[in-house]
Amino acid sequence: MRGGRRGSGPWAVAAWTLAITLPLAFLALFFLWPVVSLIATGFVADGRLDLSGIPEVFGSARTWHVIGQTLAQASLATVLSVALGVPAAFVLYRLDFPGRTVLQGLMTIPFVLPTVVVGVAFSAVLGPGGPLAALGLERSLTAVIVALAFFNVTVVARTVGTFWARLDESASHAAQVMGASPVRAWLTVTLPALGPALASAAALVFLFCSTSFGIVLILGGREFANVETEIYRMTVQFLDLRGAAVLSLAQFALVAAVLVVSARLRSAGERAVQLLPDGPSLRRPTLRDVPVLAVFAATIVLLHAAPILTLAARSLRDSSGEWSVANYVALVQPPQEFPLSGSVLSAIWLSCRIAFVAALIAMVLGILIALVLSRRPASATARRGQSLFDALVMLPLGVSAVTLGFGLLLTMHRPLGIGLDLRTSAALIPIAQALVALPLVVRILLPVLRGIDPYLRFAATTLGAAPLVVLRTIDLPLLGRSAGLALGFAFAASLGEFGATSFLVRPGEQTLPVAVAELISHQAPGAYGAGLAGAVVLGMVTAGAMLIAERLRIDRSALGSRASGSWAGSRAEW
Repeated sequence: MRGGRRGSGPWAVAAWTLAITLPLAFLALFFLWPVVSLIATGFVADGRLDLSGIPEVFGSARTWHVIGQTLAQASLATVLSVALGVPAAFVLYRLDFPGRTVLQGLMTIPFVLPTVVVGVAFSAVLGPGGPLAALGLERSLTAVIVALAFFNVTVVARTVGTFWARLDESASHAAQVMGASPVRAWLTVTLPALGPALASAAALVFLFCSTSFGIVLILGGREFANVETEIYRMTVQFLDLRGAAVLSLAQFALVAAVLVVSARLRSAGERAVQLLPDGPSLRRPTLRDVPVLAVFAATIVLLHAAPILTLAARSLRDSSGEWSVANYVALVQPPQEFPLSGSVLSAIWLSCRIAFVAALIAMVLGILIALVLSRRPASATARRGQSLFDALVMLPLGVSAVTLGFGLLLTMHRPLGIGLDLRTSAALIPIAQALVALPLVVRILLPVLRGIDPYLRFAATTLGAAPLVVLRTIDLPLLGRSAGLALGFAFAASLGEFGATSFLVRPGEQTLPVAVAELISHQAPGAYGAGLAGAVVLGMVTAGAMLIAERLRIDRSALGSRASGSWAGSRAEW
């Protein structure tokens, strides 16, 4: 009784109310208001509702071409990512070999590399002077699809791999004993069992691909534009807010549909995992695994390593093709004609400071959101509210970063009556970047909290533990391992954010992604080479942040032991 009263007292109610209202207020002020305001601007003329833009935009052949390109790019990139990601999942999560854990960590780097870096890397391979320039693929659908797969093979490998690692394959072994070949057993038994994880991964990859901005802008051009880059072109080049608003609504409808499908598939996958025991131990590779190992090796070498190594090599050549560090010198001492407002060192320092603030904001809000979503309310109404809360948190993943950035510019002139024009300060950049990183943080932290046995919390509360004590001794210690990884992801995602930042960056203060994008598109002699060098520097900083995050992660078993010891000591005191 005492535990029940303490667990439901006014302090507990106030704490959970704060955990819900603080993220909601942040999302309402800095996400919903700017996005809705921008869309409303496109549908209001002379103070009246004007929907004439809908038939005008959808009556244009250009609109349907862009929508078709978006669906084609996302669909083909999803198929390629799944085809290459499943072998990677098998190798990394079912086989045992030296360096497997290191490879698992390295496979996270492609996902967090800035889109500007990857776009420039593929441009260095396929563009003029590149090793594959003769193929003429620089501005092509193929280039866009392969570059999108560069990011998303990792998503498939991790999503399917973590599911596969816990899959009981006794049914597959039984099928082989009864005469089925390994391939047939995999197709008829294992593949259907992996269905929920495959479908969930495919839905997420489709979402990421359909809202890609930097890759399509650099490699696709106007001919292979998607909805995201078309919104950018309408707002920046033509100030066509009505057309941009209509396209934003179309993109929002697509994203909402994908999020609903993804949420249902993820829920089905979670239920399936809970019904299965821990998977069998890893096994050593055999001769029959050679084809899968070959596909995995080709993915690592050709898809991931080759573009990055080509980018690094070309950044070390001057305009005459000689080996030189002139491009890096130009970043430190930029010529007058370069579109840089200072050296690359100042851009790196500014980018890191902004990304650090954004990561802290995303972590604070993400921990609060994950704590709320990890609870299992008894009321059906509360469960529906929890689902709506989850959906709202995920929305920034699929809403155009261009729409968000431009919306912030429209609404942040003395918001809520405060005497500060946020548009003239750098404060909006970390806010926008935190919105981009927040869903990733939640998705990393939430499975850990949901995996905690609810009876452990119940027992603690029954014995008299206050809610804050339960959080301190059970939830937060077990969250430590994933918190380091989430912080690394948030920092890396914020560091490389380009879409919204390109709107919000102030004159004279460029972040590194913006500086790289301006250099590679500038006509000044040596600017392209300096852009390649800047992309290398940005990639190294991002990869370094992820590797540090991996090193700082606390071993989960140690955390479990510490949590148990802390809980035992607290229990003795009670």
